[in-house]
Amino acid sequence: MLEGIIVKGIGGFYYVKVDDKIYECRARGLFRKKKITPLVGDRVKIRISREDNTGFIEEIFERKTELFRPPVANVDQVIIVFAVKNPDPNLWLLDRFLLLAEFKDLDIVICFNKIDLISEEELKFLNDVYLKAGYKVINTSCVSGIGINELRQILMNKITVFAGPSGVGKSTLLNNIQPDLQLKTGEVSRKTNRGKHTTRRAELLELNIGGWVVDTPGFSSLNIDFMEEEDLSLYFREINEFSGECRFVGCRHYKEPDCSVKKAVEENKISKTRYNNYLMFLEELKKNRRY
Repeated sequence: MLEGIIVKGIGGFYYVKVDDKIYECRARGLFRKKKITPLVGDRVKIRISREDNTGFIEEIFERKTELFRPPVANVDQVIIVFAVKNPDPNLWLLDRFLLLAEFKDLDIVICFNKIDLISEEELKFLNDVYLKAGYKVINTSCVSGIGINELRQILMNKITVFAGPSGVGKSTLLNNIQPDLQLKTGEVSRKTNRGKHTTRRAELLELNIGGWVVDTPGFSSLNIDFMEEEDLSLYFREINEFSGECRFVGCRHYKEPDCSVKKAVEENKISKTRYNNYLMFLEELKKNRRY
């Protein structure tokens, strides 16, 4: 049997790259019985039919990570891409992306793209919010080429998910990293100020610098009902950092007295933007528990 990696899945067929060849494969029925669905990024063993050179997936190696949206396995890091303009950045949505990535314990990089469209002061505000929270932030522009080499270095020799809403420039960035990827790019709708979907399915793209990227379909909402209300603060890095000094064990950092997190917000050690988003997510989880 041969060992390879699933780079694409379409309609029950899985395309497995082994060395420099790609084989069209089906999954054995035993996976269906075990309710296991092969994912892009899975390391697998395949058996090749001599008749037509297609294959069957015989074994799926243990996954080190597993995402469901996008459905991909064995990711090392996620680069969350948001445009600073066209469309305007929705930090409430960005924080939802961060929650999911933190929940999956992925390495995270935030990429603010299209920086040629705003002032340095506006860019500094966005950077400060997330640098203060403890994230690595890079700024890019496909017009000026700023940040492209830094992004290339981050991608090297890792499996990376490119995540973010439609229209923020994910495919354009990847085309700048490696032009022969020739990914389709789209414009932002003038009516809705949202991007048009150009990526149709999760697909693993091999980089000539080493590593893989998953260019994923853009989406504009993420459900956080998988999370427990009492655990929410664990996935806000800066809130979790300050929460140990609160007066009450299990403090939700909302209406409780002597809360070290609220004090840190007042002292500008925690961004008010991030804290307000935390409160909105907390209220959302409370409502979910009532129904």
